Amino acid sequence: MSPSDAPSSAPAPRGPVPGEPRPDRGGEPGDGTPGDGAAQDGAAQDGAAQDGAAQDGAAQDGTAQDGAPGGGPPQEGAPDGEGAGALSPAAESLLAGFTTHLAVERGRSPHTVRAYAGDVRDLLRASAARGAEDPRDLDLALLRSWLAGAGPGSPTSSRPSARPPARPPARPHARATTARRAASARAFTAWLARTGEVDADAGARLRSPRTGGSLPGVLAAGAVAQVLAAAAEAAEDGDPAALRDAAALELLYATGVRVGELVGLDVHDVDRTRWTVRVMGKGAKERVVPYGAPADAAVGRWLERGRPVLAGPRSAGALLLGVRGGRWDQRAARDVVQRISAKVASRHVTPHTLRHSAATHLLDGGADLRSVQELLGHASLATTQLYTHVSVERLRSSYHQAHPRA
Repeated sequence: MSPSDAPSSAPAPRGPVPGEPRPDRGGEPGDGTPGDGAAQDGAAQDGAAQDGAAQDGAAQDGTAQDGAPGGGPPQEGAPDGEGAGALSPAAESLLAGFTTHLAVERGRSPHTVRAYAGDVRDLLRASAARGAEDPRDLDLALLRSWLAGAGPGSPTSSRPSARPPARPPARPHARATTARRAASARAFTAWLARTGEVDADAGARLRSPRTGGSLPGVLAAGAVAQVLAAAAEAAEDGDPAALRDAAALELLYATGVRVGELVGLDVHDVDRTRWTVRVMGKGAKERVVPYGAPADAAVGRWLERGRPVLAGPRSAGALLLGVRGGRWDQRAARDVVQRISAKVASRHVTPHTLRHSAATHLLDGGADLRSVQELLGHASLATTQLYTHVSVERLRSSYHQAHPRA
């Protein structure tokens, strides 16, 4: 087994890969997949919750916000997260209906559905601890108290405590997590009102904090070239895993796709005659992204000399494979990027670093914002505009270094 496919020490993922549009695209058990594991490709990060939760742009390299984060998987709002005790049958029924609404009617990704359902479950547990056993009793004061993280019986609680807190108050949530939790609550109360369960939407006036404008980390074009050259050099001996790694890095930078989208690609998604890949992104939204000659050459070598060696009964149509023939795990992909880049880069590099770098280099090269938005699969142009800030900062730095009157 190559180092790139060594089992990760991170906790096993709880569900399917973010943005995964088809059940047959899930990873195989032998490859440690699927994982929506690491943040990023966001954390809530990469803009996972599209009702106002954190967007893809901010703090992708190890902080909350792909997914995922949009971009990383939500932790505080997980079904077995905060709050203890079972929900009432009425609450369970409403939660199940809301979850179905998100998945079927609104077409949210499995990652987003799990995040919202976990947040709402935590909200209902906290509400029950404050005496509001029926979800229909939710009001704005209760929502605000829960969003602020106030424990049962605290001064900010709107109802008397039904029982003492089960554990000491947790540390405050990150801004991105609070934004996602607010979006989850608003979506739930809006659904209650729309389905006639309540007369008025209690969460219509619920506000969440801004997630901030952290600038994404990027590599200079020369640094990216060194990383890609290191991957190509490692593949010169024809090792199948090294050929796959080189193709993966070339595609990440050439297309700017998220790591979950990369490992979800099938062979037929790559059109080598037109140099494009068909990507299924968040919310099952499909887009076609072009790539260049270096990426095509790396993909060609992988398809001709690497994939046939690793392919087996479990491969199906997956483009990138693990050493045991199953669909490649995105945690393994992250490990590969970090391992190869560590040889030449002076900073920590993740798949999202390559995504950010691709977007920034496109804008620096003259690409218009709308084109970059389409390439990255951003639902909002405001997310893409984050990369213009990076370019402006670089321009300001160059100006101060070079202009005699700066």
